[in-house]
Formats: sequence, C-alpha cells, structure tokens
Amino acid sequence: MESLINVRFSINPFPRARLRRSLVLVLLGVLTLLLTLLPASTLAQEFLANGKEKAPVVVDGIELFQVGNAGNFSATERAELINQRLAREVKSLQKPEYVDIEYVGQNEGILRTKFTERILVTITKADQIPDTDPLEQAEKWEKLIERAIRQGKRQRMPDYSRQAVRFTSIVLVLLILLYLLLRVFRQFALGKLTSWLGNPASPFFPWHDPAKLFLGAALLGLQLILWTTVILTISDLFPQVRSWRYELLNFLKSPVIGSGESKYSAIQVLLLVVLTVVLWFGVSALTRLLRRYILGKTGADSGVQEVIATLIQYVLTFLGMIIILQSSGLDLSSLTIFASVLGVGIGFGVQNIANNFISGLIITLERPIQLGDFIKVNDLVGTVQRMGSRSTEICTLDKVTIIVPNARFLETEVINWSHGNPISRLKIPVGVAYGSDVEQVKKALLAAAKSHPEVLLRPYPQVWFQEFGESALKFELLVWTGDPKRQPKIKSDLNYRIEKSLRRYDIHIPFPQRDLHVRSPQLEKLLTAWLGERQPKPPENQLYIPNGYQSEPTQDSLVSGFLEPIDDLDQDSYPTAPFQEDMITLDIETLVEEMRQPGGLDIQDRRYRLNSYGCCFVGSEAVDWLVKRCNSTREDAVAIGQILINRGIIHHVADDHPFRDDYLFYRFYQSGRV
Repeated sequence: MESLINVRFSINPFPRARLRRSLVLVLLGVLTLLLTLLPASTLAQEFLANGKEKAPVVVDGIELFQVGNAGNFSATERAELINQRLAREVKSLQKPEYVDIEYVGQNEGILRTKFTERILVTITKADQIPDTDPLEQAEKWEKLIERAIRQGKRQRMPDYSRQAVRFTSIVLVLLILLYLLLRVFRQFALGKLTSWLGNPASPFFPWHDPAKLFLGAALLGLQLILWTTVILTISDLFPQVRSWRYELLNFLKSPVIGSGESKYSAIQVLLLVVLTVVLWFGVSALTRLLRRYILGKTGADSGVQEVIATLIQYVLTFLGMIIILQSSGLDLSSLTIFASVLGVGIGFGVQNIANNFISGLIITLERPIQLGDFIKVNDLVGTVQRMGSRSTEICTLDKVTIIVPNARFLETEVINWSHGNPISRLKIPVGVAYGSDVEQVKKALLAAAKSHPEVLLRPYPQVWFQEFGESALKFELLVWTGDPKRQPKIKSDLNYRIEKSLRRYDIHIPFPQRDLHVRSPQLEKLLTAWLGERQPKPPENQLYIPNGYQSEPTQDSLVSGFLEPIDDLDQDSYPTAPFQEDMITLDIETLVEEMRQPGGLDIQDRRYRLNSYGCCFVGSEAVDWLVKRCNSTREDAVAIGQILINRGIIHHVADDHPFRDDYLFYRFYQSGRV
C-alpha cells in the first residue's frame, strides 16, 4: 500500500496536487472498508418486537441466538452467564463426537448436556420469539449449541491448527502475487492512459488527470477489498482471533454519541466523517469541471468565474451535508443550538474571517484590482499574483510574496497604477546652485529626460521651477512612463543622466551651507578696553568692529557680540596692558598647532607636592615661548594665554587660576602632543 502511494507521488510533480489526490485515494479506501464492515455493525442493539432488550449468546466470536430479561437478571447478565458455561464446555476434555444436548421441559425448560447433565441455557418466556412454537425454537437452539461446541473443540485440536496455518500461508502467498500483479497492471494501464490522453493537442487531454485518479482509486479500492476479505477469512479459521474480532466490532458498534433519542456508534461517526470529506472533494472536483467547461466558455472575467464557482461549491456542500445528516438519522432540529453558538462565534471571534471573505466577494465583483495589476497598499508596492476568497497575494519588487487580507483593500486607500490606463507620471526633484542660468537648467533636464528610451514623448516631459530654497534653486522634472513596475529603475536611470547633463552644461549642484558665529564676552571686554585707548570714540551712528570695518548698527550686529564697556572687568584676572596691532588678526588655530608640535611647549607629566599631573606645561614657560614666537611683551603673552582659556583650548589643571606668568600647570583639553 505504501509503495503504491509512493509511485503515485512520483507521477505528479506538484506537491499540493499529489497530496490532495493521495488523500482522496485514502478516503475512498477507508470508505470501502467501512462499507465492508457495515453489515457486521448492523448487528448491534437488537430489540424484541415489543421493545424489550435482548443480548447475544456467543461462542468463539460466533453469535448463536439472543436471550431476554428473566426475573432479577437482565439480558446482558444472562448472556454473560450462558457464554461462560458454553466456553467451559468447549474447553472440556470431552471429544467432539460425544457432545449431545437435550431439551427438558415444555413451554419453559432447559438445555443441558446429555451425559454430564450440566445446565447450559434456561429458556424462558422472554426468550421466545413471537409467532414461533417453543419446541421448535428449543430444538433450533439445541442444534446451534451442539454445532458451536463441536466446532470449537475441533478447531482447538492440533491437526486443525496445522491445516489452518498451511491454508493461511497459501492465502497470503496468493494475495502477495495478486498484489504484485495489480501493481504491474497499474503501471501498464497508466502508460496506456498517458499514450491515449497525454497529448496536449488531443481533445481528451483534460480527462487525463481525472482518468488517472479514477484508475488509482479503483485499484486501491480493489486492494482494500482483497485485504479485508483475506483478513476476515483467516480470522474465521482461529477461534481466539475470531473472538478478538467480535469484541472489536462490538466495541465499534457500541453507542458513544447521543443526539436526542438517537445514539451513534464509533463506526457510524467515522463513516459520517468520511462521507463528509468525500463530499467536499467531490464537490470541489465538480466545481472545477463546471468552471473549466461551462463558466470558461461564457467569456466572463476570471474573477467573476471564481466567485460563481466558490458560491456553487459552498451551496452544494451545504445541501450535501444536510442530505448526509438526514440519511444518518440525525435530528436537524437539535442543531439550532449549535447554529446559534456558531453565530455568536462569528460575531465575536470569527468576524475578521467573515469580513475578509465578504470583502473578497466585493472586490471580485467590483474589480477595483485584478490579477497582474501593479498596486500600492499602505507601504506595500507590488503586483497582484492571486486573489482568494479571504486574502490576496502581492509580489513586491523584491520578489517577496506578501499575503494581504481582503478587508484592507476596502478600509484603506489603494493606488492602482494599472487600473484603466497604465501610463503614470514620475516626479524627480532637482536642486541647483544660486547663480545658475535657469534656462540652461531646463534644457539640461529635458535633454536627460528625452535621452531615456522608456520616457514617453507624449505627454511631453516638463520642468517646473518650484521655489527658492535656502541653499539651492529647486526644480522638478515631470516625465511619463508606460510601465508602472519600472518606476524605481527609470528614476534611478534619470538621476544618472541628470547628473551627467548638468555637468555638461556646467551647472553645479549645491550643498547646504551654515555660518558659525563664536562669541566670547570676556575677549570682547578685553578688546573694548584696548580699543578704547587706541581708537577715537566712533560717531553715534557707527560702532567699531574688531576686523576694522564700520557700518550702521543692526540687530544682527548687536547679536553677534559688539563691544561692551569694561567697568566690571576683573583686573586681577585679565591684564590691561595694550595689545599690539597684529594680535587682533592672530591665527589662533595655527598658534595652537605650533604650541603642540615638537619644538613648541614642553608638555610632559609633572609632580607638585606629592600630586601628579599628566601632559601639562608651565605657565611661565608658555609665556617665554609666546614672547619669542609672537615678538610681544610678557603682558601680551599672558593676554594670549587667557584668550586660549576663554576659547576652551587650555585650562588650569585644577581649574583654580586664570592664565598667569607663574609656576602653574596648564594643559590642553585634548591632552598630549599632536
């Protein structure tokens, strides 16, 4: 059986189709087995005509007759007692030919062994069958018991066991040979079907797969029937195996589920499940045939065909389920509670599924999107690959398939570039430097657009002057394309061409620029004090600017830090000695770099009063170096050192003193030499 399924798997290259076909074959096989065992299951729960319960009397798995209630004993208790007596009689040492049963009594009597006079069965009025003579019934039971006991004794003899084993071996060998023959026939039949119906040009090609499925199902059902027949035949040869089989069937036919007054056994429930699954696959196959041979000929849209086929499938499934449930004896009125619970479940727990299903029907009927459309839903951009009843598959530009619930297409905005007219416009922003010739910019952008083979010449490409930006003149190139899927690629190509065209026209693309103004109030006070002694007081409408220019006082100049009086200047912290003229234009960055280079200040680790200070220099030594470097006085050198402190370049190691011409330690904020 397993090899047969494996061969079927190798025929169809599509895993989903193989799985569905194999499942159909297995279900058909199980259905065949259940239909084979169903006659045996109908023996369960038999009652007298007057409604009284009866229990079977069984010997080695063979039911002889049934007994009813008697006195304080129920039918089941009486049957168990009789079965125990008959089992002891079968296992006794008496030979089969000496078994003799006699009936003692008239209307009510007993059946006992003739030689040992052991009572086996007591016949009461509850055991009598209506319209049957009691003596005839007693004689019939007598013959049944004698035959069952003799058969049980005979089947337990060694000669019979050897013959049964030999017969079983022969049957199994024949079954294996027949199984192999069926496999060869299956391969031969599949080859013939492929040669007859496998040609795609043949008008019977659509029946190729259904014919193979039908052939596989028929052969599988035949194999199951053969195996079931052999198993039943072999189990009849051995009394113990026959007893086990009877107990198994009795368990399967015992009621396990009750619905109203009806009770259903396990085998009946299993049969109901199998019939339901077979109904589903049968309706699905019928729906596919309807869509291919009827709806496909109408010329309707594929989405409309899908909706009609889905509705027909659900309606046929619903009607088929009603027929199956009614034929099984189930009271459909008892399903009203289940239907109400299901409605509550749909209202609370399954509302999203129902919402997506209804949205799928609306989308299919209104057709806002179709298969192959290039759409955008929120942040998802891609092509519609499949439209189902609950969800839609979208293949993004990264070749990733994303499943989107159908409700999202109705709840949010959807951009469909392929709807109606696939032509769409592409916008490319461009910024050029101030001072560029705008006409040349327009020519350069249009030249780049016209050079691309996928840009449409009608509608004509356009260049719009958007605005005067902070650092650039902003333009926007508008072009039209016929394939929305290639918009990212076209935009990238146009950017390359625009950059090349702008360089050819000598048009520059700017970068953002910012002016940084550094303020130091202490330095401004110091400069004010020095300039106050060196320069005459400016007129009322003029202010002195440190770089030597004069202008009208403006708000920006005031904010930028113009000079203030030095009444509150700390005379101990800042020297009042005048600067030389060239100190105002001193290059601080170059000076700091020279101070940290070899040959500059002596920067090293130092100790003072048991304290260690790393990478520092002495203030007096720095003054000596500045006097020599800047050709200035020591007061000017101290002022330059204080400027470095104010600008955050150097600091006292303990941040306790300003810059002084003394044995104090200072270091750069970025310690160490360059």
